[in-house]
Order: sequence, then structure tokens, then C-alpha cells
Amino acid sequence: MSSVIFSPLTLADIPYIGELETRCFPAPWTIETYRNELMHNTYSHYWVLRPSVPDASVPPILAYGGYWLMGEEAHVVTVATHPDFRRQGLAEQLMIGIIEKVREARGTMVTLEVRVSNVAAQRLYAKLGFVEVGLRKGYYNDNHEDALLMTIFFFPERTEE
Repeated sequence: MSSVIFSPLTLADIPYIGELETRCFPAPWTIETYRNELMHNTYSHYWVLRPSVPDASVPPILAYGGYWLMGEEAHVVTVATHPDFRRQGLAEQLMIGIIEKVREARGTMVTLEVRVSNVAAQRLYAKLGFVEVGLRKGYYNDNHEDALLMTIFFFPERTEE
């Protein structure tokens, strides 16, 4: 998919995100969780990739992700790509957008967990500059799979005073 728009997740998007959650994850978040994240969690930032031109044959949201920004540290809490549109570079575009938003907010690092079995995602994160910094044993509730903890470190550009 070549032409997409990176934009904030809105309350109007939540029903569709709820559908995608059930298609993308064995233990999906509820629409109430997303509604709470958008309305009440001041740390949360959620983004989507939409087709740049609406097309009835293409879903309204192709990928989505979110992070909590606490001070200078961001923690990615979810990333997903529509199952019919995987392996088209959408997750990479989404993560580049997320990293850029954290940098714009003067963040210095982004951390995430990834299943030890999800080698494709691990490769993507490594390509973007993430490094393995730890292991969370039994992290995932659905099957108690371990998670690799990966982090990218960067420093905000400094301005001369």
C-alpha cells in the first residue's frame, strides 16, 4: 500500500479498532479500553494509518498503534496491521510515525515488548534501531509466552542558547 495517512485515532474509529483487535490478537482489548485510553489516559497517544483515498475495497484503517509517553520515555502498548494488508510496509510506516511523534515530544527512548515467537516483528524493530534490553518471562496472558523487551534510544536535538 503506497499512499496512506498517519493520523490520530479518534473516538469514531473505536468500533472498527474493536473489530481489528479480534482479528489481530488472541487476547484483544475491548472497545471500552480504547475509549478509556482516548478519554481519560493523559499519557496515551494512539495513531492509525488510513488510505489516502477512500476506497470501498480497502478498510478505513490499515494499521494502528499506541504508546504512553511518561516524561521522556515512551512505551508502545499496541501495534497491529489489518491481516489482509500485512507484509506491505505498513507496520514500518506506523512505527516510523510513532518514533517521530515521540522525538517531536522530546522523548529520549521508545520501549516495547514483542513475543519471542514473532521473529518478523523483531526484525522490523531491529531495522528501525531497537535493541534487545531484556526478557519478560510469561508476559502474555493467553499462552504465557515470554516477551523480548526492545528499546530504541535517541536524544532530542538541542538548540543553542
